[in-house]
Amino acid sequence: MEYQNIFTQIQVRGPLEAGIPLPRGNDERTGKPFFNWLAGWFGNAQIGPIYLGFLGTASLLCGTVWFVITGFNMLASVGWDPIQFIRQLFWVALEPPPAKYGLSPFVPLSEGGWYLIASLFLLASVLLWWVRVYTRARQLELGTHVAWAFAAAIWLFLVLGLFRPILMGSWAEAVPYGIFPHLDWTAALSIRYGNLYYNPFHCLSIVFLYGSVLLFAMHGATILAVTRYGGERELEQITDRGTASERAALFWRWTMGFNATMESVHRWAWWFAVLTPITGGIGILLTGTVVDNWYLWGIKHGIVAPTPIPEAWGTVVDPALGGSGQ
Repeated sequence: MEYQNIFTQIQVRGPLEAGIPLPRGNDERTGKPFFNWLAGWFGNAQIGPIYLGFLGTASLLCGTVWFVITGFNMLASVGWDPIQFIRQLFWVALEPPPAKYGLSPFVPLSEGGWYLIASLFLLASVLLWWVRVYTRARQLELGTHVAWAFAAAIWLFLVLGLFRPILMGSWAEAVPYGIFPHLDWTAALSIRYGNLYYNPFHCLSIVFLYGSVLLFAMHGATILAVTRYGGERELEQITDRGTASERAALFWRWTMGFNATMESVHRWAWWFAVLTPITGGIGILLTGTVVDNWYLWGIKHGIVAPTPIPEAWGTVVDPALGGSGQ
């Protein structure tokens, strides 16, 4: 059989799999498993059984409270009009408290208090889900790579909504909840601090972002290309190298002179992906706390040359450097 497109052409229909017995701890999985044809296009066609447990249930409850608070505040901002809510969905937002309240936990509900309450529930939901991911991996006797990859994303989440606002002394520095308002916040942050493009950690974050995309695309394409030889059975190809990995290795040696192995490419991709939010979080954490203007910082450290000013414009002095311009 050959793969001609991105969809899985062959869907396995064997006995429903309930999962391995887990001797340690409570293991009450719920729901009768079943096959779904559409799910089989993209991965394993079986759905269920599901295990939530205390951590999963608590995480979903906290996440639901955040979602409801945020949603009702957005609905209130358009006069409780569902039509306007749908029309303005990309623009409505739940904003953090204004700067005058600093880090006070006691803020009027209408001036950001709902934002702080919602954020508390969102934080609890995310952290509870991380603990769930970690404990599930341990009970299944897996490595904890997924949990630590999730923790890298949580690091950036905490920097944006907790660590940096605390260091800046104001909840107003936190990111609003909303689609376009979130993007506006990102653009405003870059403008206010002299263009994040000159932030070296932002540069590293983009390198790892593009690099991980390239690695995952190359690896995914390689496995699809050798699926006719059993390349999707990567564990077998790692321990007992067969014609699929041999052909993949030969292809990359021919085209680029070097190839990763069936095992090492996952480590490359994991590190590139994980370092994207880690370096990005460091860059955001330094913005406004250590560096006030990344453009001037770049000039000072020889990263970027100052933009030449035509003589006809006269002398212009950056206000951030002091003095007055003509």
